[in-house]
Amino acid sequence: MNICVVGAGYVGLVTGACFADKGNVVRCVDIDEKRIEMLNRGEIPIFEEGLAELVSKNASCGRLCFSTELDDGLDGSDICFIAVGTPPGENGEADMDQVLSVADGIGRCMKGPCFIAVKSTVPVGTSRLLCDRIGVRLRERGIDHPVEIISNPEFLKEGVAVADCMNPDRVVVGAVSEKARSLMKELYAPFVPESRIFFMDPASAEITKYAANTMLASRISFMNEIARLCDAVGADVSSVRSGIASDRRIGEHFLAAGCGYGGSCFPKDVTSLCRIGEAYGLDMTLTSAIEKVNRAQKRQLPLMIRKRFGEALDGVKVALLGLAFKPGTDDMREAPSITLANDLAEHGAVIAAFDPIARKNAKAVLPPEVDYGSDVMEILRDADAAVLVAEWPEFLSIDWAAAGAVMRRKILFDGRNVYDPAALEPLGFEYYCIGRNKIPSSRQTG
Repeated sequence: MNICVVGAGYVGLVTGACFADKGNVVRCVDIDEKRIEMLNRGEIPIFEEGLAELVSKNASCGRLCFSTELDDGLDGSDICFIAVGTPPGENGEADMDQVLSVADGIGRCMKGPCFIAVKSTVPVGTSRLLCDRIGVRLRERGIDHPVEIISNPEFLKEGVAVADCMNPDRVVVGAVSEKARSLMKELYAPFVPESRIFFMDPASAEITKYAANTMLASRISFMNEIARLCDAVGADVSSVRSGIASDRRIGEHFLAAGCGYGGSCFPKDVTSLCRIGEAYGLDMTLTSAIEKVNRAQKRQLPLMIRKRFGEALDGVKVALLGLAFKPGTDDMREAPSITLANDLAEHGAVIAAFDPIARKNAKAVLPPEVDYGSDVMEILRDADAAVLVAEWPEFLSIDWAAAGAVMRRKILFDGRNVYDPAALEPLGFEYYCIGRNKIPSSRQTG
């Protein structure tokens, strides 16, 4: 199958490379000339496990190529995927400028019938809007090609996106015609059994993406609220989690308390779903509360640190372990480390930080006061406190006896509840965590 993918970012590049790996001929198009130049040189602009190898393999055998020209990508394509960004606007609604620009371009470049599939996360009604918009551009050229928009939302998890694309839990397809459904069935046959392809109308498919991410975000926010309750009453959120996760109706996924969620999807999609509902006159009470709880949770680590050291943090060196919003990615969008670093800088702390991958992206969004180290022991030297923000594997095997020997004070704030206080406290560490009631009662205040 000949496929055009518009947008060579996180979703488009992963999707295009995986389609190519299954034998399709894929042309990725992006208006970012520097990005296309990088890709044509064999350089990958984002970090994603296994992506570089996949792109190199399929580019070298001619199944995957990159261009800035939309008409080249569309020429002879059976299907064109729109995979550009829809960042949140000032009011939280999805910014549709890039999607609409692509639709205009398609309408100006189409030379024959072609199905248009939308991977971008878009508001309900976008399929109808794009169909009309492309139709207008075609008629301006005196052309009357049939146009059908297919909603095919992505469900990729950053850090394991290639694996998710190659072996998806499910594929959601919003399509009207049987021809469109047959085309999508054929395309996804190498990826997933037919029983895991869920066909529906486009509007339902568009809501499904928002609803799925909001449901997952709700579980995280709920457990973070329970963690704060556990801190207040002296309970252990880890025990509570085990108790409720054993219920088969609930399960264990997305129930870990911590310092808040971030990334490109959850914050944006929760807010967008609120705006969509409000546009139809609905009070999205539960959905709006999810993000409210998350914003509060991102402030917990700064509050804990200032409770321990006082409001003035002048001269207090804090070492941040992890900066990306989660392990396995260099994505800094809505990362809890941003809230933490800004708060620490505002109160005068000396900030040292290390992340295995996200250093470059972190520098663009964190305050200039942050000093970046090349390894864990470097940033821990003379630190008054260490703070785990993202649980990269290398942070789970730190030799805390050796770390304590180079730190000025043995204080650890565990923003992801991954360390064992029983192992740390004999080493002389003050250990603080989220919702586990493990703050030592005999701590000093200096």
